[in-house]
Amino acid sequence: MMRLPNILTMSRIAIIPVLVALLWIREPETQWAATVLYALACLTDYLDGYFARNWNQQSLVGRLFDPIADKLLVGACLLLLCAFGNIDGWSVLAAVIILLREILVSGLREYLAEFRLHLPVSRLAKWKTALQMTAIGLLMLDDAGPAFLPTTEAGEVCLWMAALLTLWTGYDYLRSGLLHANAHDSESPDKGSVRSGG
Repeated sequence: MMRLPNILTMSRIAIIPVLVALLWIREPETQWAATVLYALACLTDYLDGYFARNWNQQSLVGRLFDPIADKLLVGACLLLLCAFGNIDGWSVLAAVIILLREILVSGLREYLAEFRLHLPVSRLAKWKTALQMTAIGLLMLDDAGPAFLPTTEAGEVCLWMAALLTLWTGYDYLRSGLLHANAHDSESPDKGSVRSGG
């Protein structure tokens, strides 16, 4: 846990209450502070993987908490932005698409982990993440952004682009999961279905 990559990963979870407080106050200064803090959190998402690979510090703890930290951060930010009207109208649908995709991929990863299978992150998924991060940062600023920069409109465009890529990559992940499930079912005799609740 005390390795730098794991510290960076856990820091994304630790700052969520601070982000919530800053966004809740809804003053221009706190909106800027929240945006800067969110940008730093996004930077740690890159740095933890970079250091883990280059310093040979990859660990099960990191593999467990890295996707959890990402989803908690994105989920908290999207919900707050919807609650406070930074995301409204049809753009709420884009936020819903992104959140549902995160739940879908988490379920697929949990299922495939039983067979020691890993869903690799595609190039499109990385583009989706970049657009999603940009959208959330711009929408946090909202009308507190510079007068010459249409932060809200730009954020909404990025959010919809991320949502479209979300549908695409989510379908790819789902198809891959179904292929593994069908292959497993064809190799195993039918012994009844056991499902976990939750």
